[in-house]
Amino acid sequence: MRLEQLQAFLSVAETGSFQQAAGKCGVSQSTISRQVQGLEAELGLSLFHRIAHAKLTLAGERLLPHARKICQTWENASQELRDLLAGKQPELCVAAIHSVCAAYLPPVLQKFCKTYPEVQLRVTALGSDRALKVLKDGLVDVAIVMNNRYFTQGPEMLVEVLYNEPIEVLMAAAHPLAKYESVPWQELICYPQVVFKDGYGMQRMVQEQFVRMGAKLQAVLELNTLDAFRGVVRQGELIALLPHSALVEARVDRTLAIRSIESNRANSQVSDLGSATADPTWTREVVLVTTHDRMQIPPIADFCQLVRQFVQITNYQLPITNYQLPITNFKDHE
Repeated sequence: MRLEQLQAFLSVAETGSFQQAAGKCGVSQSTISRQVQGLEAELGLSLFHRIAHAKLTLAGERLLPHARKICQTWENASQELRDLLAGKQPELCVAAIHSVCAAYLPPVLQKFCKTYPEVQLRVTALGSDRALKVLKDGLVDVAIVMNNRYFTQGPEMLVEVLYNEPIEVLMAAAHPLAKYESVPWQELICYPQVVFKDGYGMQRMVQEQFVRMGAKLQAVLELNTLDAFRGVVRQGELIALLPHSALVEARVDRTLAIRSIESNRANSQVSDLGSATADPTWTREVVLVTTHDRMQIPPIADFCQLVRQFVQITNYQLPITNYQLPITNFKDHE
């Protein structure tokens, strides 16, 4: 049974004529007759009395409400897909790390809402790993996160690098490490640290870096808000390794100090020739992630383009040594 057979049957039933049904459907009368005959052959029953007017048989009367329901369901589904392609979707869901939500998305959200006032924009602040998981589960359309190739692998995934930012050391202003302009790794590993909770990309990133260094991470406290990081570090010898964008408020706090990390062979990258090339900074990569099929939908594609434009406007493409972030009203999460 094919949809066009049911549509031909409905047209004949509603007009009472094979000829009028053909005109309504914009096809020849022989095409309508062939579709109805094929349906009757598949069902093993006649659907019309072939008299002056096409009159439904008992089988035709039983089929009629079901045919109407099937065709209406198909029309509803087709209309929803046409609306989706035209950008008339009910909502767009975004998951992003907290610093991105607080500092970088506000102008993007404002412009998007003006362009698509009928689309309900839903933004959720999540850790990177969780944001990527809900994207893969189909619960959000776009994720803006610290890259995790374990979650972003797959032919359906579309990953675009937005920027790289250095990892820096947050400490109390009177901390012993504050005497350094760039903290040596051998000094850094001597102090207990505050880290993000399990499931946050930054915790995994710090742990992996210490493993590469062959050093033991003295993680004595787990937190998930930047305000808590600042409050704890301010008290004494605990330090925290945080990305540049998470330290905007800390930079204007005289009770705190921020230092870069001295280049180390643990940060080296191996070139194609097998020789080590020094990487001057330890950085995290922030990416925009969605799926190829979602990029066919105008509001999603336009939202991603707005994010790209804002990254360019705020000079994230500059070398990392010139990296600057606007000081905004930062939320206390990452």
